[in-house]
Amino acid sequence: MSKSHLSSSIADLRKSYERAELSEDASLADPLQQFDQWLHEAVNAQVHEPNAMTVATVGSDLRPSTRIVLIKGYDAQGIVWYTNYDSRKGRQLAGNPYAALQFHWVELERVVRIEGMVEKVSDAESDEYFNSRPLDSRIGAWASPQSQVIVSRNLLVVNAAKYGAQFLLKPPRPPHWGGYRLKPDQWEFWQGRKSRLHDRLRYRADGDAWVRERLAP
Repeated sequence: MSKSHLSSSIADLRKSYERAELSEDASLADPLQQFDQWLHEAVNAQVHEPNAMTVATVGSDLRPSTRIVLIKGYDAQGIVWYTNYDSRKGRQLAGNPYAALQFHWVELERVVRIEGMVEKVSDAESDEYFNSRPLDSRIGAWASPQSQVIVSRNLLVVNAAKYGAQFLLKPPRPPHWGGYRLKPDQWEFWQGRKSRLHDRLRYRADGDAWVRERLAP
C-alpha cells in the first residue's frame, strides 16, 4: 500500500536539537532539586503550560492509558495533582497504584519522566486545595461525572446550574474528588542533542540514596 502525501510529509519532518546539554557534572545529585531547577527554567522561559504533565496508568485489562493533568505541588514526599477519584485513572489507580508522569518542555528540548507508587493525599490537603479553586471549577467538580458516558453537553450545563443553586458561593469538596501523590522511585531527565545523540540521565532509588546513571539515547 502506498503512503499518503500526509504520512510522507510527516516522515520527512526533522529537527536538530542544539539548545543545551546535560552532563553528570552539571546535573544535581538530588533528582527533586534537578526537577525544581528545570521547572523554574521552563516557567522563566515562558513555556506554554510548563505545569502540564502526562499521567500514564494501567488498568486490570493491562491496557495503558494516558491523559494530561496539571501538577499542583511537589516536595520530598512526591508529585501532587487533583482529579475525580471515580474517573478512569482513579479506577485504574485503585487497582494498580503505580503510575508514570512525563513533562515535555518543547521549547527547551527537554523531557522529564517520573515513575513510582501513587497514594491519595490527606483529606485536609484536598480540602485546602479545593477551597482555593475558582468557584466555577468547584461547581464543575460536582457537575461532571468524569469519564462516564453522557447524552449531551447539556447535562453538564444542567448539573452546573443545579449545584450552583444548591451550594451558592460555598460548594464543599465532593467525596469523589481529591488529590494523588506519586512517590518517585525513578526519574529520567532528557535533553535533546544534535545527531540524535541525546543526553539521558536516570536517577533510581537505592535505599535512601539515588543512583545517577547515563542511558544511551
